[in-house]
Amino acid sequence: MNDKTVTVEVGLGDRAYDILIGPGLIARAGETLSARLPGTRVAIVTDENVAAHHLETLRDGLERGGVAVAAVVTLPAGEKTKSFSHLQDVVDAILAAKLERRDAVVALGGGVIGDLAGFASGIVRRGMDFVQVPTSLLAQVDSSVGGKTGINSARGKNLIGVFHQPKLVLADSGVLDTLPIREFRAGYAELAKYGLIDRPHFFAWLEKNWQDVFAGGDARIEAIAEACRAKADVVARDEFETGDRALLNLGHTFGHALEAATAYDSERLVHGEGVAIGMALAHRFSARLNLASPDDAARVETHLRAVGLPWRLADIPGDLPGAEKLFDYITQDKKVSRGALTFILTRGIGQSFIAKDVPASEVLAFLKEALAG
Repeated sequence: MNDKTVTVEVGLGDRAYDILIGPGLIARAGETLSARLPGTRVAIVTDENVAAHHLETLRDGLERGGVAVAAVVTLPAGEKTKSFSHLQDVVDAILAAKLERRDAVVALGGGVIGDLAGFASGIVRRGMDFVQVPTSLLAQVDSSVGGKTGINSARGKNLIGVFHQPKLVLADSGVLDTLPIREFRAGYAELAKYGLIDRPHFFAWLEKNWQDVFAGGDARIEAIAEACRAKADVVARDEFETGDRALLNLGHTFGHALEAATAYDSERLVHGEGVAIGMALAHRFSARLNLASPDDAARVETHLRAVGLPWRLADIPGDLPGAEKLFDYITQDKKVSRGALTFILTRGIGQSFIAKDVPASEVLAFLKEALAG
């Protein structure tokens, strides 16, 4: 193991697993997997963009370590890949390769591939082993950890899926050097989220050190590790999102509505950008409800703007639907329970909480104000 590798455990009893964070992990994937999952054959699921950079490194690393690659599924890149048709492609390839329940599906890619491949592994043979190899910052700090998998519906994002925990997460920090800057920024929004939920010291650290995180090296590894510790703590307490885990949705109720409103068009908005705007809106909405100071909302907006992230509705290219339609998308979100609106709101930096029964009239009025600029 490289001496820069950091290990974070997700404590789920006999289903506990490690997140390994550091450079060069993809090239050493075979020795890591064979030590933890001996005798495993694998199907690799990836997308065209990631395959061009990392597929051969992963395949070579697996085979050098004695892990047989029985199938490779390469899908189009982008949010629209999280669909029934591509889910069927993955399931068919796994079955055609005659992989067994104790064999593994390896997700090589960002959040889209991780969600789709994880869902496939959760339903084929009623559940196969699963390994996450996240190649985007967003996936390394958020979507690859915690076992949420799924695909999108025309009626909303991530409405179809299962909880299915991986056996291992290999977060190779070196691969982030190949990310387009827009994708890295989008992932950074999820980093900042953990500070805004309940780690104000981490948000303050990011305000001072974000340029070093972007540059790479030890600061990047430490930021990823801290985010993974934060998520692992929450997942261990509330695996199936019946309580505290909902805090991880800070910014997501607004963000998911904006993604649906832009028809998941990544030219206009990618997930992390939706989360960034959503977090800014959640803080501004909290200030409107007199829960938090407007100064906290301004501080969040200032930081997002400094790193180059969108932070307001006007930053989304093209026209958005009216407030009523955006509100409809919000009510389709999974954070709605028996018709009651649930938001993650805040009393200040690092003081987020679950707010139930938020008045629909307040949300609608706020959306009208936000759209008006």
